[in-house]
Parts: sequence; structure tokens; C-alpha cells
Amino acid sequence: MNRLRVEGLLAAFPKLVGHTSQNHTYVETDSVRYVYQPLENQMYLLMITTKTSNIVQDLGTLRLLAKVVPDICGGLQEHAIHENAFDLIFAFDEVLTSGGYKEDASLSSIRTNLLMDSHEEKIHLALKQSKEDQAKAEMQRQAKTIKERQMAQLRNNMMQGGTGVGVPMGGMEGFGGGGNPGGGGMMDAFNSGMQQSQPGYSPYHTPAPAIPEPPKVLAKSGMKLGGGAAGGGLGLGGKGMKKDVMAAMAAEDNLFGGTGAAGGNAFGLSSAPPKQTATPSTPLTLVMEEKVTVQMNREGAVESAEVKGTLTLTANTDAGALALVNVNKAQLPAQFSYATHPKVDKKAYETSGTLTLKGGKGFPLSRGVGILRWSYAGDDVAPLSINCWPEDEGGSINVNIEMELTRKDLVLQDVNILLPLGTTDAPVVESIDGVFKHDSRAGMMCWHFDQVDANTNATASMEFSIPGSDPDAFFPVQVGFRSETLLCPMEITSVTNSQSGAAIPHSMTKSFAPEAYTCA
Repeated sequence: MNRLRVEGLLAAFPKLVGHTSQNHTYVETDSVRYVYQPLENQMYLLMITTKTSNIVQDLGTLRLLAKVVPDICGGLQEHAIHENAFDLIFAFDEVLTSGGYKEDASLSSIRTNLLMDSHEEKIHLALKQSKEDQAKAEMQRQAKTIKERQMAQLRNNMMQGGTGVGVPMGGMEGFGGGGNPGGGGMMDAFNSGMQQSQPGYSPYHTPAPAIPEPPKVLAKSGMKLGGGAAGGGLGLGGKGMKKDVMAAMAAEDNLFGGTGAAGGNAFGLSSAPPKQTATPSTPLTLVMEEKVTVQMNREGAVESAEVKGTLTLTANTDAGALALVNVNKAQLPAQFSYATHPKVDKKAYETSGTLTLKGGKGFPLSRGVGILRWSYAGDDVAPLSINCWPEDEGGSINVNIEMELTRKDLVLQDVNILLPLGTTDAPVVESIDGVFKHDSRAGMMCWHFDQVDANTNATASMEFSIPGSDPDAFFPVQVGFRSETLLCPMEITSVTNSQSGAAIPHSMTKSFAPEAYTCA
């Protein structure tokens, strides 16, 4: 039976029902029989059969279908039937075959078949989960074995004076330049072993210095640039991320440039970073670097704040290896804690602020050495205060966020305040100081300032609204910046040759950036 034939039969049914007695539940024509059952709201459950079919069986099938409709749709209302139309078709398919014959089915068997509950599928999923658990356990066992092997190798090398296989041999020439190869190998083996067993951790030895760059992020699609009161811009669609995996996504996409601080280059906001020098142009390179870790609450109050700094020396020539570095020790604030490298002459530093190796040995060539560290913990460490107020307005969230420079002695560059939005929808910015960009794929927004200082924009605010109902979705707020001003007022007063006393030309780089700066 083709479609036109079916549509013609259905169109004739209302006219036939109007001319029949209400005591009958079927109507016959020359070729077909209409078997029907009135439902509520002027609706009918209709079954069209041939005149030769068994009407008793047809009525039994019709009664079963009449039970299926309210069971699937939850009622006999027209809107409920429309909403569950596909489920109703699947249920009818369990009752009737493709040839129009009735299946041996009951209401409970129809429910079971619609649920598609498969015992074989359950067994398959259980076996799959068991294999995944076994693979995970094996991975953890292998990782533990490798770690134990590394630690055993480290202990053996320390006992042998740093001459074991797998750890670079280091005599005093590895740090101090000359001497017995076995005399200072324990410290070098320990430092090398710690670098292998704990990547990224080295309390005394730092990597070769380079001119610091601002936090970087990979470019993303789905950006929106806004500025001024209008906050207009360009938007590209994308899929968002859930709040509970946002942190993992950010780490995977390198949103924070590997420093733990919010980045802005992915949003196209940060200015071009300074390029690294290809080859050193001076006999000596000095780098002063400070990393700050700050945890604030949502009202902008500092809960914990600490800064850690390192002075790193790299000798580029033989003349640079013989350097005596003098710092302004007498003018350094007492609230900071200071510590020299164990191989640095501590007595010379305490008496005159001179940093040099014990025994008059030289520094290693082309290798950065952290010769002095300092640290301080206090609320005044945090250079920026963030106050974020999301308010639920029924279907949308209105967010007011304020930024204030609390350390007026600092000049911060490329300030990026990264806010999770909890949705891929673009925010509607009512007012803003600075500029912003929206990443719809990550569901995040970056509020950016090229520079923040006491003279121009020591305070700034932004207000926007966005669809949603969860004020907690906008936390944690993360902050990133870079600065050439240090919190510790340490200065290099002179760099001289330990043998001739002549001044040694040197290059100096200072950097101050966040290790982790969050408001939650």
C-alpha cells in the first residue's frame, strides 16, 4: 500500500465515523475495515485492516495499543503524544510486525524491549572495566618500579661520589671550576638526581638564564574583542567545557604558559614579548627572578601570599667565571629571609655582601647557578586585589569585578585576569576599563591591560551579564602579569675579577611574575 492510498483512507475516516452509530467500534467499506477506539479530547486510536481479518483478534490488538499509549506518553493529552511520538512508534513496532501481524507481546515485555536492557552488554562492559582496571594497576606498578630504580641509582651515585652510570659525573670542576673530580661529586650527583626524580624542582641550581617572556597561551578560535562602554567585538562559535574539567583543559591547552598564572596571548591581547638573545654579548649574565604565590577570597582579602626570589649567575667566558658579585646587603629589608648556595662563601657574604665560591674557585662555564635566594610571606606581597561579585538575576548572572593595584611602587605589564564563565555563550559587557576577549570554545574570558601602574589605571572595573544560574561558575579567577620591578630591593653594586680586581662587563635581567595567583 503506497502513501497516497494510506492518506486517502485516513482522510475518509472522519466522515465515516460521523455517519455510524456510537455503539460500534468499527466501520466497513468496500475494501477495508476501520477498527477504532475513542480516546479523550476528540482523539481516536485507529487500526485499518482488510475485511477478511479476524475482528476479534483486531479488537484485542486495539485494546493492547490503547494501554500502550498512556503508558508511554504518561497520559492521553495531545501535547504528551506529540512529545513522545518516536517512543510510541517504537512501542507499536513491538506489537505489530512489518506485515501487519500481531506479535505475542505484553505491556511488561514492551517496556523491557524499549529499555534495551541487554545481559550480554552488561557482561561486555564489566569485562571492559576489568581490563581497564588491570591496565591502570599495571601502570601504577611500573611507575613505582621505575621510581624505586631511580632512587636506588641516586643513592648508589651519592655513595660513589657521583661516578655512577646514569648521573652526570660532577667533581668540583662541575661547579667550582677545577679541583679533584671526586671531591665535589656528591652535591652534583644529588642535584642531578633530584632533577631526574622530581622534574622542575631544584632548590639551588636553576636553568640557563634567558630574558623572561610574558605568560603565553596557544591561539584559539572563538574570540571576542570588546572595549569601552559598549564592549562590542567579534565572536566565533565553539563548544564550551564543564566547570569541573576547566582546570584540566586549561593545563592541556597551555592557557597559563606553564607558569601557573593566567595568560593572555591566546586572546591576542599581550604585547610582543622580548626576544631571547641568541648568544651572550658579555662575559657574565645575571638574572634576578621573583615568583609570587597568592590566594585571595572572593572579596579580595588575601588569605596567603609568598614571594620567592633567586639570583642566577651564568659565566659565558673564563673572565666571567672569576667574578666577585657584590650586592647591597646592608640596605636589604630584614623581613626577607636570605640563603646562599652551600658552595658559596657564606662568611664573605655576611661580612661584605660578596658572592663568590669557597676556596677561590671559579664558576662553571655556560651553566646557570643560583647563588642567592630570598623569600617573604605577608599580605603586602600581593600587588593586585581582585573583587568579583556574581549575582543571580533569574536566568542570567550579572557580574561586577574590580581590580586594584595595592603595590603602588610596581609597574605591571601584560596584566591578564582570566574568568571562567560556565557557558559557551558570549558575555554582554555593560562597562569596562581596558579590553576583553571571549573564548567560546573554552568558556572563558580574559580581561586585559597592557600596563597597570599608580599613575594611569591603579583601579579598574568591569560589569557584564551572561546566561546562567550558578554564581560559583565564575571561580577561580586567575591573574597573570610580568614586571621588571622586584619586591625585594636587591641591587648589584659591583662585579669584579677575583684575581685582578678589574670590573667585569655583565648583563642584568630582572623579572617578577606569579607562580599561582587565584581568587576563589
